[in-house]
This record gives sequence, structure tokens and C-alpha cells, in this order.
Amino acid sequence: MRRLLLAAALLIASPAGADVTSPADGFPIWLANYKAAAQARGLKAEWLEAALSGATYSERAVQLDRSQPDDSGKRNIFADYLARQLTQQRIDDGLTRAADNRQTLLQVSAKTGVPPEIIVAIWGMETSYGRVLGGFDLPSAIATLAYDARREALFTRELDALVRMVGERGVRRDQLKGSWAGAFGQSQFLPSSYLNYAADGDGDGLADIWASQPDTFLSIGNYLAKNGWQRGLTWGFRVGVPQGFDRATVANPEKPVSCIRPMLVHSRWLTAAEWRAKGFVPLNAIWPADDVKMTLVEPDGPGEGAFLTTANYRAIMQYNCSNFYALSVALLGNALQPAFR
Repeated sequence: MRRLLLAAALLIASPAGADVTSPADGFPIWLANYKAAAQARGLKAEWLEAALSGATYSERAVQLDRSQPDDSGKRNIFADYLARQLTQQRIDDGLTRAADNRQTLLQVSAKTGVPPEIIVAIWGMETSYGRVLGGFDLPSAIATLAYDARREALFTRELDALVRMVGERGVRRDQLKGSWAGAFGQSQFLPSSYLNYAADGDGDGLADIWASQPDTFLSIGNYLAKNGWQRGLTWGFRVGVPQGFDRATVANPEKPVSCIRPMLVHSRWLTAAEWRAKGFVPLNAIWPADDVKMTLVEPDGPGEGAFLTTANYRAIMQYNCSNFYALSVALLGNALQPAFR
């Protein structure tokens, strides 16, 4: 329906005989309409002009958006994913970068309650420790994805947030570079996350997650702390499942309402004492306090590797709604702990 309406609008707005078959042709009209609607929502005209100057239709962003994994039935295996992500090079680089920034990371950890190795692990997973930030023009990419209509509501909100970044937080137009999906900086925040969690870690009055490592570290720690990270609590550990264990006895009776597919492999909450009583055994780890609630996560299904996880694991999933991602961050964090001993 949206495409039919757009086509009709283009025919009305275009001179007789003009070619309006390309999606790019309708983008300027959409952008003008967006600016008018955004002003009605309270965004200032000068913010919109400053943030969106030079924005153009990004065919590449649309292509990449439409090539994302789907429900095709192809099975992804966590061990394969982990082998690609948790490389010895990534661990070695992380240990070096952690050592180089040890004092700053310890200060951020003391302030936020998030262990320094988890902050470095997210930094490493997101941008290879600040090396890979993305080169897409953010206003063009985000506006294009809002215009494309597949995820119109999401990217319209993010475009509003991008405009507010420029108008309220003083972000320069030339800084607006990042991924095709709108994430940016060394922490790979979306604009809404920047507004909510980006923080000034070096005291210069700016939250520069592009160039400042102290700002990046504090922003990551702030994100996790505000999304449920509990100070002093582990994320969890690999666990041995007792022979013949009946998973139906710990199935979660509540259906997830967000992050649905990843959450389907989480059990209901039981205390550490209850899991221990059922015969579960930590692998290279120790039990937390008896009253700590934990869920069983088997990313590839029964018999393919299991983890008992706490609320802090769920905080990592708030960063990226994926068990593969969250476990990779957690295990990379384990590998980086020697830097802080």
C-alpha cells in the first residue's frame, strides 16, 4: 500500500513524461515530508537542516538490510560462530588494549559496576577495539531505511534521535559516519542509545564515542549499568548437564514478548542452589551465592553445550539481542581477565 501511495504521489509531483520508476526518485519528496512532520513533533528546523544536509538515497543500505539472515531454516551453530569471533588474535589484541587502558577501565568499572573485561570485550566485538567504525553517511543510511518502509517506525525514531544529537548534544555533521544500519562510534550505538547512554569520560564536556576511548568505555559501562547489570555478580559459566536431565521440568512457562527467538532457548529462573541440587556442575568456575537466580541456556539445543546465566547475561543481550553475541562477549571477557589481575 505504501509503495502504491508513493507511486501516485510521484506521478502527481513529477512533470509529464518524467521517469519516476527508481526508488531514489521519491526520496527527496519523502525527506521534505519527514522534515515537516518532524517539526510538528518539536524538532527545530535549524537542527533538521544541519543534520540532514546532503542526505541522499542509499541503495547499498537497502541491499544490505534485505540480505540479513531470515527464517530460511538454515541452522547456525554457536561453535562455528564462536570460532570466528573468539580468535586468538582478538584475545591477544584485547589483552594489549586492556593493558594500555587499564587505569581508565578500572575507574569506569568502579563507577558503573561493570567489570573492565566486559567493557573491553564489547569494544572488541563491536569495532575490533576501535579500528572498524563504518564509513556510511548516517543521515543518508537512516533516512533511506525509514523511507524504504520495511522498518519505517524504527528508523524514523532513529532519524529523530540523530537530529537531536546534532541539535541538543552538539554532534557535528561531519562526525555522522557509521554502519549501514545506523550504528556508529567505537561502541556502535544507535542514535537513541547515544542520547540515553553516551557519556563524557575524559571531562571535556563531550560524549565523543568516535575518537575518545574514555568516553567509549564509560558509555558502554553506562549502557550495561542502566540495562540491569548488577555490581559484583558474574554473568554465568559453562555447565555440565546431568545425564538424562529432563528439560521439561525447567521449561519457562512464560512466552517471551521481546527478543523472542533468542529467549526461547532460556529456561525458567532457578536459584544456584536449586541448579546444584539437580546435579549441574560448573566447568572452570565456581557457584555464586545460593540465592542467585540463573537460567539454563543451550544455544544449539540439548546436548550441544550449556550455560547457566544470571541477570548480567541478560544485560549483555540488551546490547545485542543474540545468545551467540552475548556468549561471545562473555567468553571473550573471561579470556581478558588476566589484564586486570
